[in-house]
Amino acid sequence: MTARAYGRVAVLYGGHSAEREVSLKSGAAVLSALERQGVDAVGYDPAKGGLSGLETLAPDRVFIALHGRGGEDGTLQGALELLGIPYTGSGVLASALGMDKQRTKFVWQALGLPTPAARLLEADADWDAVVAELGLPLIVKPVHEGSTLGISIVDGRDALEAAYHEAARFDAKVMAERFVAGKEYTVSLLGDTILPAIRVEVPGGFYDYEAKYVSNETLYHLPCGLSSADEATLGELCRDAFEAIGGEGWGRIDAMRDERGGFWLLEVNTVPGMTDHSLVPQSAAHAGLDFDALVLRILDTTLGLPKR
Repeated sequence: MTARAYGRVAVLYGGHSAEREVSLKSGAAVLSALERQGVDAVGYDPAKGGLSGLETLAPDRVFIALHGRGGEDGTLQGALELLGIPYTGSGVLASALGMDKQRTKFVWQALGLPTPAARLLEADADWDAVVAELGLPLIVKPVHEGSTLGISIVDGRDALEAAYHEAARFDAKVMAERFVAGKEYTVSLLGDTILPAIRVEVPGGFYDYEAKYVSNETLYHLPCGLSSADEATLGELCRDAFEAIGGEGWGRIDAMRDERGGFWLLEVNTVPGMTDHSLVPQSAAHAGLDFDALVLRILDTTLGLPKR
């Protein structure tokens, strides 16, 4: 594949979401990789020029590096469909589903895929009833937010209401989820390829925004320490979970393994991070695919007919 075959590529990053700063870093890394490969690429921040500015650029295809709402939730994908511009990643339905943690769970549960029990919370919720249903500790999180923004681990009933209000700062919908004690894994998917699983270890015990994007103390174990059979089981489970929501192109699934060895699906990322702390590039590198090659492999998925 020659660089000319891609035509003009617009890398979309920034945006208006709470993940703007991470998106700017992801987009800058992707743009640099494309330029190093001789691709006619230009960076574009929709927060500054909207869709009309993108149309003015007249790109042949779009690399989406917008994380969170407005970039990962199906709205941008729908706009690009109407404009007839091929784009990286999942389509409208999968993007919208993947951004909604509650409805993603509904799909997984309907298909018998293991995911921790959860329920929506309201400001006037019966907190004792929530604890009775889900047990302690539990996780409180915004339904439509990424990068662990607004997430809390709740160890006692009295902290539950405060955790709800913290999450509600980021989203009108907040959920509580049963806590799974064990080791955390993430599996990246690239086309039909399941990339090596990563075990994430945080000295502080909680993989929050700081641990993801700032701290240099977070440990990423590659190889992940699972047996070949168990890693294959986890990989197939994550691929099933991704396909269940209609995921395409590339993505990442986060999961936990409980103390009895069972895997539990947490959430799906349809536009994973591409920063120097991000997990997909680490997994790809372990499989022998450097960052530049990874970016081109993702971009390759836009060749052919526009998505419908």
